[in-house]
Amino acid sequence: MSNSPEIPLTKCVVFDCDGVLVDAVSSWRTLHDHFGTDNSLHLQRFIRGEITDVEFMRSDIQMWKAVQDPIFRDELFRAYSGVKLMDGAREVVEELQQNGVFVAIVSAGVDLFVSSIAAMLKVDDWIANGFVFNDDDSLSDEGVCRLHATGKGEVIHRLLKMNDLDVGGCVSVGDSEMDLSMHVDGSRFIGFNPTRDTSIEAFNSADIEVVHSKDLRDILPHLRLK
Repeated sequence: MSNSPEIPLTKCVVFDCDGVLVDAVSSWRTLHDHFGTDNSLHLQRFIRGEITDVEFMRSDIQMWKAVQDPIFRDELFRAYSGVKLMDGAREVVEELQQNGVFVAIVSAGVDLFVSSIAAMLKVDDWIANGFVFNDDDSLSDEGVCRLHATGKGEVIHRLLKMNDLDVGGCVSVGDSEMDLSMHVDGSRFIGFNPTRDTSIEAFNSADIEVVHSKDLRDILPHLRLK
C-alpha cells in the first residue's frame, strides 16, 4: 500500500500520544491509578459532551487532592515513570524523519508527560493540555486547556499553515473516537489499536483505515514515504 499511486506522498504525520506513541490508555488515567481514584463517570459525561474540557480537568484535580493535598510537580513526574513507549514508536518516528516527514504530537493529555515523550522521540512540534502550578510548585485547582479533545482539527490546520504543509500530504494517527477530529478535510486518518468499544464502532462508521496492533511499525504500510 505504501507505494500505491492513489495515496499522496506523506509529508506530515500527526500523532495522538496516549495509546498511540505510549502504551497507556490516558496520561490522565495514569494519575488516577497513582492516586487510587476513579474518573470513569466523569469520563463518560465528558465523552457525551455534558461537561467541558476545563470542567473535566478540574474534576480530576479535585479527586486527586481529596486523596493528597498538596501535590507537587515531582510526584506527578514519578507517577509516569513506569509508562513505556509503544512498541515501534521510536523506529517509526526515526524513519519518518529520515524521509523528510514533519512529525508532530497533538494531544489532550498532560503536558508534563507529553513534553517528555516529544523530547524522547525528537518530534518537530507538540501541543497538549496540562496543569497550573503554584509558586511552591504545588498543583493548583485549575487545568490549562490548549486544545479541545474533540477539536484537534483546528490545531492541525494551524500546524499545517505555520509549516507551509499541504493538507493532502497529512496523515493523523489516533486511537479513540475523539481523535476523529484530527481527520481534517483532504487529509488521511489511521485508527491505531482502538480499545474501547465506542472507539471501534466510531472508526467502523467513519470508514477509515484501522490498524489493530500494538506495534506502531504496522502503520508504515499505510503511508507513502517515497
